[in-house]
Amino acid sequence: MSVDLIKLTEQTKKLTAMVVEDEKVTNELLSSTFKNFFSSVDSCFDGESALKLYLEKKPDIVFVDIIMSGMDGIELSRKIRENNPTQIIIVISASNDIGKISESIEVGVNSFIQKPIDTKKIIELLGSVTAMIAKKKKVETKTFSISLPLDIYDTVNENAKAESISKNAVIIRALRSFYE
Repeated sequence: MSVDLIKLTEQTKKLTAMVVEDEKVTNELLSSTFKNFFSSVDSCFDGESALKLYLEKKPDIVFVDIIMSGMDGIELSRKIRENNPTQIIIVISASNDIGKISESIEVGVNSFIQKPIDTKKIIELLGSVTAMIAKKKKVETKTFSISLPLDIYDTVNENAKAESISKNAVIIRALRSFYE
C-alpha cells in the first residue's frame, strides 16, 4: 500500500491529536513524530491528567498506551468513550497480553498498533485514521434534518410536487430567500 504523503499530510493537518504514554522517551518520540502530521499535539504521561486535558481540548484522535500506573489506557479509553462515543482512539502498546488487547477491543478502540513503531506503521495508521474521519464526517452530513411547522411543510410538499423537485431543494430555496 503506497501512501501519498503530501495528500495524507493535507488531511492530517486539519486534525488535532493527543498522545498518552507514561514512558518519557516514547512519549517525546511519538509527539515529535505526530507534530509533523497534525495541526497540534498534546501529550500526557498518565490517565488522570489525560482525561482532564481531553475534556478541555477535545482532540480528533487520541493515541493511548495500555499499561500505565494509576488509570490505565483501557480505563481512560472507557471514560473517553462515555464522554464521546465516536472519539477515535488508537492504542499503541508493547503489550501482547491477549486479555488486555481484547479488553481494549471491547471498549471499542478504533485501532491497535504494536510497539516498537516504525515510520511505515505510523503512515499506514494515519492513512486509516483519515479514512475513518472522512467516513465519520460523511455520516454526519448525510443525516441533516429540519423541523418545519406543518403549514410550511404542506406548502413545501405542494411546491415540490408542482415543480417535480425534491422537498430538500424547496426547503433550501425557502431558507435562502428567508436569509437573503
